[in-house]
Amino acid sequence: MQVSITGLALAVLGLTALTGPARADWAFTGAPSPIAFIQTGNMTLELQCDRIRFAPAGAEDARDIARKQALSFRFLKNATTEVGAFQVGAANATVGIVDNFPVEITFTDRTDYDLVLSQIARNSLLNLSMADQDVSYGLFDLKGSAAAIKSLRAACAAAPASGAASAPDPTAPASMEAPEGVVYCGGGQVKRQIEFLILKDVQDQWNARVTVNGKSLRAMTAYSYFGNSAPPRGFVVALLGEDRSEFLVFRDGGEDWLEYGDYTYRKCN
Repeated sequence: MQVSITGLALAVLGLTALTGPARADWAFTGAPSPIAFIQTGNMTLELQCDRIRFAPAGAEDARDIARKQALSFRFLKNATTEVGAFQVGAANATVGIVDNFPVEITFTDRTDYDLVLSQIARNSLLNLSMADQDVSYGLFDLKGSAAAIKSLRAACAAAPASGAASAPDPTAPASMEAPEGVVYCGGGQVKRQIEFLILKDVQDQWNARVTVNGKSLRAMTAYSYFGNSAPPRGFVVALLGEDRSEFLVFRDGGEDWLEYGDYTYRKCN
């Protein structure tokens, strides 16, 4: 789905002249995981406290970005005039694929992320493009982004533990948060007991461990239903196992449950 930037800008101009700009509105969701996002057509851009997630139109584009470890943020004040750019690469960010599809960008220096957020809030269009070619992965209308980012910054400042993006100390061992303290039981013919831990200060995307009947596997966390402003009742976190398994954790009032495969597992301790 890669498109030349010049052609894409002309297409936007033509669409505006004929029917008005085709755009979606920016939205914001608050605690426990503040997010400013826009979903337009078959693409989504999500701004979190300390990272950006971008779901391009095709999975092949996501793989291309991850393979190159690079992405250019190009800021336009209108459909043809570029006023600034920021190039993400291995020197200033970590780029990878999460949740089996979206590209996740975590900035090494918080100042860089603040600069990108400020430029998104200030301009009219954002072009996410190849870092080394005049080819676009996606174009986003930024109308309404300033208000969404203002809300995001306020929410992240109120919860600093989730909002700091700083370089990890490579010499420091990964530490663990306290166990969730919940054991989930259930299943069909095969009964299972499931527990999980969220890790802190890890050096890769595998920041969780899930134990099923005593066997542990690595997993990564996902704190949003990507692109959806209203996640299901009680949703806490998704745990995406390295074996492609998926555990969805829920808590509502005094009730704890976990969904894995076709079964719901209830708190049993």
